[in-house]
Amino acid sequence: MSTHAFDSVLQARRSVPASCSIPGQPSKRRVWTAASILIVMTLALLAGCGRPEQAAAPAMPPPAVTAVAAKSQTIEETAQFVGRVAAVNRVELRARVEGFLKERRFTEGQAVAVGDVLFLIEPDQYEAIVEQRQADVAKAQADSQNADAQLKRGLELLTQKNIAQAKVDELQAAASVAKASIAQAQAALTAAQLDLSYTRIIAPVAGRIGLAQLTVGNLVSPSSGVLATIVSRDPIYVQFPVTQRELLDARRDVQSRGGDPKDVAVTVRLPDGTLYDHSGHLDFVDVTTDQGTDSVTLRAALPNPDGTLIDGQYVGVMVQSGEPESAILIPQSALQVDQQGVYVLIIDADSKAQIRRVETGPTKGSNIAVMKGLKEGELVISEGIQKVRPGQAVKAAPVTPITEGAAS
Repeated sequence: MSTHAFDSVLQARRSVPASCSIPGQPSKRRVWTAASILIVMTLALLAGCGRPEQAAAPAMPPPAVTAVAAKSQTIEETAQFVGRVAAVNRVELRARVEGFLKERRFTEGQAVAVGDVLFLIEPDQYEAIVEQRQADVAKAQADSQNADAQLKRGLELLTQKNIAQAKVDELQAAASVAKASIAQAQAALTAAQLDLSYTRIIAPVAGRIGLAQLTVGNLVSPSSGVLATIVSRDPIYVQFPVTQRELLDARRDVQSRGGDPKDVAVTVRLPDGTLYDHSGHLDFVDVTTDQGTDSVTLRAALPNPDGTLIDGQYVGVMVQSGEPESAILIPQSALQVDQQGVYVLIIDADSKAQIRRVETGPTKGSNIAVMKGLKEGELVISEGIQKVRPGQAVKAAPVTPITEGAAS
């Protein structure tokens, strides 16, 4: 209110007599009270207009997030199974004749070659039997020579009619029996020589030999059980079960690409989580199905020059189920899901978060492949997503690209 208006109010107050009272109008006291209130309000307004405006509250800083640069890499779709290592050749050594162990000619765990003598059973008694059978053969041969001579003389006498035909027939039969005796003695000699050879237990395959179950001096026989075991080392098999459904899907996939199932690559993960240095290929699919699990056993052959894979151990098996293809990898923590599907938040050129719908592929450790929706180099928010709304400005931490090591 201006000074002129304020003076007018005061003048009006003075012009009204104190004793004057107009019927139906407020009294002088009431008028004064209303005027006082009006003056106070006017002064308050004037005082408020003269004060400077208060400073506005400071704006909140943009939320801090961690972003990853999307990177295109070549990935291979794989299926994972649990398998068991099996030696290509596995031989259990057993005694084939009875006798006392005379020698053990190997060190447990050593590599052996085909033909190496590993155990020696006392051969003395078997050598004696061989000599006896050799004598039997010599006697049978002498008897046969005598029978032949008798038959020849009888035939000469028969031409002179100095011997009966019946006697000549007997001489012919004796000669035939003598020849049969030679064959019988020779067979007995062969059996004795085999028994003698069985006193030398040799390595039928190359590989590494395990623990000896019996020591020198023990009596062994075919019923004594396994004396030791030889397993081949390089190459080596890995066997793993696959369900019928997985097998059918894999066959259709390979045939649709015109490939050969034997060319499917197989890699192995060792018990400590590391990948085996050498890869192999499928070489056999079992001809029967396990009725209990409805699975089929597949086998892959892998090189094993260092003996890392050991017969009987469990390993992880990864089978390449598709051709290598290029895809963009991002952390799985960047994925978000709503009613419309899967999406990620990216950072645009104005440092604002924006929704981007994506189609995902196979996982690779903590990362996942994005088949559609992202371009290489775009910044994807991987941490701090819960603090961000689409369209909101954000402050990204230093960008860390996906590396080959992280992808595997």
